[in-house]
Amino acid sequence: MRACARGAVLAVLLSAVVLVSQVLGGAAQAREFRAADTQTADYPTVQALLTMDRLVRERTGGRHSIKVFHSRQLGEEKETIEQTRVGAIDINRSSTAPFASFVPEAGVLALPYLFRSVEHLHKVLDGPIGDEILASFEAYGFVGLAFYDSGARSFYNTVRPIRVPADMAGLRIRVQQSDQMIAMIRLLGAEAIALPYGQVTTGLSTGIVDGAENNWPSYVSTDHVKLARYHSATEHTMTPEVLVMSARAWAALDAADRQIFRQAARESALYMRQQWFEWEGRSRAAARGAGAVLTEGVDKKAFADAVAPLYEQFVPPGRLRDLVERIRMVE
Repeated sequence: MRACARGAVLAVLLSAVVLVSQVLGGAAQAREFRAADTQTADYPTVQALLTMDRLVRERTGGRHSIKVFHSRQLGEEKETIEQTRVGAIDINRSSTAPFASFVPEAGVLALPYLFRSVEHLHKVLDGPIGDEILASFEAYGFVGLAFYDSGARSFYNTVRPIRVPADMAGLRIRVQQSDQMIAMIRLLGAEAIALPYGQVTTGLSTGIVDGAENNWPSYVSTDHVKLARYHSATEHTMTPEVLVMSARAWAALDAADRQIFRQAARESALYMRQQWFEWEGRSRAAARGAGAVLTEGVDKKAFADAVAPLYEQFVPPGRLRDLVERIRMVE
């Protein structure tokens, strides 16, 4: 009887150990992921990340969630990219341009006048080429999840209207911290000043820079429209945003959860795209209402011709040049 009793006790204890192990194992798998975005809380990319959080929570039964740190709470884009690469940040939304120093394919997407239209851009990013570029991030410590829209970037400044490249002569233009963007500004005859996004307002107000380049929502939401009223729709790049996950955070997910995160990211991108169209329309109207001088008759061909040497400088023969040609051939 004693042996039976001891056996029963051991069985109960073993069952308890297994149960506790299962509970603790489940708790260890549950996680709150940290996501970084430099934009303000109401910006479409931040709202898209919040949408991704909702989808992830719903589809994992609340096991996983995403805490979104917006408004540069975790640093400027270059800093958050570095932190994501080493696993200190789990998810990051950034322009593809600053990624160019890590991921050569990302630099291709930032080339001027590569995309003929927004429709052309979407066909490329939504197709096999887009999937291929997202996959290329994995070799550099990132997992590409989805592309977000960023619209066309155009120049604005405090000095004069810009219609042709010659109008840019001598202007000090803020650019992203990207060698490719710096080289583009120099080809246009202006001086490139690389500043973090959060310092552009101070740069414009103090005269450190005469102008900058960005999309319509950024021009208005940052109040740059009040400081640099001359806006010229050069639409020189349509550089998309990219949503990435750190390789370390990705490795902690099982196959089912990886599929949930990837699908939630893709759905958040579609949500963001619709939000973006609405924001662009409101931003154009707001710029006019704020007294911006919207320059007509910009000679885009002259700009495209002026920056054409960038392709020779930053796109070496081989797979990257082939990628450019494949993008151009998409109808």
